[in-house]
Amino acid sequence: MSEGDPSIPLDKAVSAPRRAISRGRMALLFMVMLVTAAGNTAMQSVMPSIGTELGVQDVWISLAYTWSALLWVVCAPFWARRSDQRGRKAMMALGLVGFIVSMGLCGIALWLGLSGVLGAAAALVAFALARSLYGGFGSAAPPAVQAYVASRTPRAERTQALSLIASSFGLGTVIGPALAPLMVLPLVGLTGPFIIFAAIGIVTLIALRIRLPNDEPQFPARGRTYDAPYAGASAESRENDAEDEDDDEEDDGPAEPGRLRWFEPRLRPWVIIGLVGGHAQAMVLGISGFLVLDRLGLRETPELGTGPVGLVLMCGAIATLLAQWGLIPRLDLGPRAASLSGIALSAVGVAYLSVASDLHAIALAYAIASLGFGLFRPGTTAGTSLAVTRAEQGQASGITASVAGASFVYAPALGVWLYGHSDFLGFGLIIALCAVVLIYGWFALQKDSQLTQERN
Repeated sequence: MSEGDPSIPLDKAVSAPRRAISRGRMALLFMVMLVTAAGNTAMQSVMPSIGTELGVQDVWISLAYTWSALLWVVCAPFWARRSDQRGRKAMMALGLVGFIVSMGLCGIALWLGLSGVLGAAAALVAFALARSLYGGFGSAAPPAVQAYVASRTPRAERTQALSLIASSFGLGTVIGPALAPLMVLPLVGLTGPFIIFAAIGIVTLIALRIRLPNDEPQFPARGRTYDAPYAGASAESRENDAEDEDDDEEDDGPAEPGRLRWFEPRLRPWVIIGLVGGHAQAMVLGISGFLVLDRLGLRETPELGTGPVGLVLMCGAIATLLAQWGLIPRLDLGPRAASLSGIALSAVGVAYLSVASDLHAIALAYAIASLGFGLFRPGTTAGTSLAVTRAEQGQASGITASVAGASFVYAPALGVWLYGHSDFLGFGLIIALCAVVLIYGWFALQKDSQLTQERN
């Protein structure tokens, strides 16, 4: 962002991990994230129409996600610590199971409501309860994937590596809205995306179990080995044996790190901008579907809203991919540069969205905002990762996931509620949050040249 903050390009990386993640494994990790993202955005593209069909106010649809998001905040750090003890693969599998069961039960609950078997309120409560399974158990997968990648990637390359993983979410948000209208089938109606993506999740879970080797994290074991010089094997030989079994995780810090807190000095700036910027992003996402229905006059025919809402979300997702696959690697953006330039661009997109009146303008404005958030999110993720040691990556990924979940506890419902009263209030608050991130981050974030230096 300034002349004093240059990013470090890939060709200047000082060192590399002992073993790179193979393309096959990276593709599998990519699929784990992609399937959950596609399923969730497919759900988001049909929920405004489902809520209108049920006769439920917009704000209650947004609040139905609150309990799940709160569980995500609480559970993500716990599962991240468990991944250090039980293995990344185990937590990825647990997260997929949570996603599969949640999507299936959510689809059944809403189908019963649309069919008249359950009342609108009962169907929405059942949906919220089923959705909580994703917050409680689905939150195990993203921290495990992030920690797996971060612990096997050199510091100078970590922004781009984590951006690639983040882009799986971006690609999923393209696929989900694109496929959602095609999944509205005669028998299951608007709940088709829930059932079909639950089935896709089962296939992904089977592939994960078969193709990804079991991993036994070395941090707790290393700590016990170093504390037990009387053990039969030396610490070095045990580490080498572990590497031969599975890709060992390099460590540039203590063997058994202490508990990371959200607002400890190393993480505080990244957590603050992640929370504030995340709330802005969550509000935009919460408002967008209802805005399409209102501006295009589709409230009386909600079944026709799935296509336009999906198109807008898909344009935003493509813009996110452009940021993560194109701009970040091409411009060699570091965490600070990506975060600050992204949040500034998001504010411009939101301002345009507030006055857009037709489908083309809405899609373009949402794409601009999404392009900015597509830079911002990988930037904060990489900044959090680079602020701590390699041994602390599991905990750092848990904090990142927890911060992301915290943004969706009440922000979407607040955004929709404000938007329902006044466009100015809803979009004005989002732009104000972006401005806070830009000003605070400009002074508080560490320079990219310092963050991306390799540590001994």
